[in-house]
Amino acid sequence: MTPTGVSGFTARNHKVLVEKGAGLGSALSDRTYQNAGATLVDSAKQVWDESDLIMKVKEPQASEFPLLRPGLILFTYLHLAADEAVTRSLLNRKVTAIAYETIQLDDGSLPLLTPMSEIAGRISIQVGAWCLQAENGGRGVLLGGASGVRPGKVVILGAGIAGTAACQVAIGMGADVSILDINPTKLRYVRDILGGHATTLMSNRANVEEEVVDADLVVGSVLIPGAKAPKLISRSLVQRMKPGAAFVDIAIDQGGCAETSRPTTHREPIYVEEEVVHYCVTNMPAIVPHTSTYALTNSTLSYGLELANRGFPQALARNRALAKGLNTFAGKVTHEGVAAAFNLPLLPLEEVVSA
Repeated sequence: MTPTGVSGFTARNHKVLVEKGAGLGSALSDRTYQNAGATLVDSAKQVWDESDLIMKVKEPQASEFPLLRPGLILFTYLHLAADEAVTRSLLNRKVTAIAYETIQLDDGSLPLLTPMSEIAGRISIQVGAWCLQAENGGRGVLLGGASGVRPGKVVILGAGIAGTAACQVAIGMGADVSILDINPTKLRYVRDILGGHATTLMSNRANVEEEVVDADLVVGSVLIPGAKAPKLISRSLVQRMKPGAAFVDIAIDQGGCAETSRPTTHREPIYVEEEVVHYCVTNMPAIVPHTSTYALTNSTLSYGLELANRGFPQALARNRALAKGLNTFAGKVTHEGVAAAFNLPLLPLEEVVSA
């Protein structure tokens, strides 16, 4: 949260605890938080222990599991369908967990996933170009090509927010770009806004295989809200890719969309498997924390304020989009995608809200 976001809470007489140094990674000083009315505390544990509502970016880490407690409202990215350990911990400790990524408007859009998806999409081409450099095991292809030399071929799977953002950047770099999706309306939108500079294709097995095999860089940006990402790229298809090609899996937070995908870190972001350079960093927007922090606060602030001002579950009863963000409550799973991922019983959302 930015200091401006803190001001939004303190102006409504809420007490905001911020761990000292929490904003330094985003170039935000303790003094700016103090000026906004925050109370600075010495440790993250103190924030957890003394707060009714926790707002953060990542799902609880293993070191944070002991800090979870019954009745605590946790408002963050959760991606539970891809992480059974976090799911079980939230259930065992009866945390009220609301996921940014499953808050959904009536038109199907995901307002709190959108800003991070846009940033991840833009970054995917940047890091993909880096993966193609020879010192990283790549083919040594410049995406924009050169005079008398063909540009690199970029294939993007999924024409949502992330895929569209990736498409814009790749075209801006001068690459030869194809984008695939199962929704013709999304493809029509991409074609219209980009003036036909990208090749739009319906996503089916034949088209995916043909495009991926011919690609220098593949970007996986498929999404099923709250559920595991579909495995669109099999290991056998990866084996058929060009040696030294690059694959950036934006969907890794939801389990990844390739059989060869496994989570990596910003410290060790890549690995080579089947002669393809894989970039599968979870929380890709953390590469640009200043931009990401402001973009995230812009989207989360109004929902966080509604939870703080109205309380739970009144805020969910009044805001159906916010209600769809509820993933766990009182030791039960309340989101269908999470329940299906681990074969757990589902507590219908309506029962929680009506209570």
